[in-house]
Amino acid sequence: MKFERELLKGVAPVVVLEILCRGEMYGYELSEAIAQRSGGILTLGKGTLYPLLYNLEAKGLVVAQTRLAENGRKRRYYSITSQGKDQLSAQKQQWQQLQKGVDMVFGFGNSGVVPA
Repeated sequence: MKFERELLKGVAPVVVLEILCRGEMYGYELSEAIAQRSGGILTLGKGTLYPLLYNLEAKGLVVAQTRLAENGRKRRYYSITSQGKDQLSAQKQQWQQLQKGVDMVFGFGNSGVVPA
């Protein structure tokens, strides 16, 4: 299923910060981790991922270090900052409330039955 660009745009920063809580990663590795962790539902191509990472870096939510990989190529490794962790915590609370509200509107409450 392909998601609308604007919908994915809203969730992508939170997803990236969540994945980076597990440790530093370079871009391709991060993209693969997101796809794997979401069961292939969320995919971020490099045209989406790298501008997002640069934006998160400019906001002080992630920090990047350039290092040489084993194959001799330079890679930028991204890690979440303490400010990024604070932001992630706040955004996760907002997502939980949003999900609860949407579930209620769609009728996905405790019974799982959608009202007619």
